[in-house]
Amino acid sequence: LAAGGGAAAAGRQLPEGRRATLASALELEGTVLREGRLTQFVANNLERRIRLSGAPRGEPPAGGSGSSIPAIDPGALQDVVALAGQVAAQVDDLLRNVHCGLQALTALSVGCIQTYRDGVESLGEAADLSIRAMYALVARCEELDRAMQPVPALAKRIRDMKGTLERLEGLCK
Repeated sequence: LAAGGGAAAAGRQLPEGRRATLASALELEGTVLREGRLTQFVANNLERRIRLSGAPRGEPPAGGSGSSIPAIDPGALQDVVALAGQVAAQVDDLLRNVHCGLQALTALSVGCIQTYRDGVESLGEAADLSIRAMYALVARCEELDRAMQPVPALAKRIRDMKGTLERLEGLCK
């Protein structure tokens, strides 16, 4: 039992004379320790006091050497065993359901991971094929550009020939 300031913790202020009487009575029943405003009380023969508090009214407390454990009701014990069996069966069912649920979730997770892996592999292959096709297109464009280099000079020659033909036609008319 520990209380800050004794009866002051209960919200009432007692006169010093009353506090001294209360502390003296406590010292007769056990050990009182004070540290600042904190008062600690440890009762003498605490085990005996606990036994006395649990004894039915009117019955004398059991002696120090005798045991006061009442007889166990076999029906109550059988009820406890039956209830424990039911609880165990329910726990087994619960664990089985949790196990099945975890297996289903694990299988679903594995399926998702495999699908993701397959998608990444397909995307990698598609990207690789696209890059190869782009390089091939660039190479063909470069070849076409090289092949088309004589075209401007050829176009100039064709314009010159056309101009010459026009002049000849103009002379012939």
